[in-house]
Amino acid sequence: MRNGETWTEETVRRAEACIGYVFREKALLVAAFTHKTYANVSGEADNERLEFLGDAVLQLSVTEDLYAGHPGAAEGKLTELRQQYVSKEALAQSERKLGLMRYLRHSAGESNLSDKTSSSLIEAVAGAIYLDGGFGAAKAFLGRCLTVAQTENYKTLLQEYVQERQKSTPVYRDEEQEAGTFRCSVSALGFTATGTGPSKKAAETAAAQALYEKLRKGNHP
Repeated sequence: MRNGETWTEETVRRAEACIGYVFREKALLVAAFTHKTYANVSGEADNERLEFLGDAVLQLSVTEDLYAGHPGAAEGKLTELRQQYVSKEALAQSERKLGLMRYLRHSAGESNLSDKTSSSLIEAVAGAIYLDGGFGAAKAFLGRCLTVAQTENYKTLLQEYVQERQKSTPVYRDEEQEAGTFRCSVSALGFTATGTGPSKKAAETAAAQALYEKLRKGNHP
């Protein structure tokens, strides 16, 4: 939305549809989308307190899932995996997945809005949902939007995930190159995913990411 644009009932409805949650207390929703630059002009409260609360909700939600999903992992490994979901880069990608920034109430130039703004918005929304509907509702929202940060380490993440469950490794199959694009498939734990890229390595990384996220979202035991 445009800088400083006033929310209407239709804006509220569209923002809730984007989030996937209907607020009982609409003021919490509006507050979650109020950037400090807008608050400085309007005199309203900004979303930084909700961001602070949402960060704690996020950390607990991800930690709980990783603890249950990686029963053989040591503390250091769990911490490393958690960072893949809660880093600024990962949260910014999660925001772009939903497109929440289009509803941000701000009075700053678009060029002044960074990945930190996007990541903070995810946390503020999580905090608002927690206050409105409890931890379960906030956790459900995070489950819909969280994504692993883009990394070159997906092949390692996938291999470790598989080996924690079976004494086997993922099987990669490179397919024919088409118009400068490489395609690869990878199979493990009875599932298969494919990926494409400008090189064999990129295609394998994309395939590993797709399969890793499929297994994680499916809560594979």
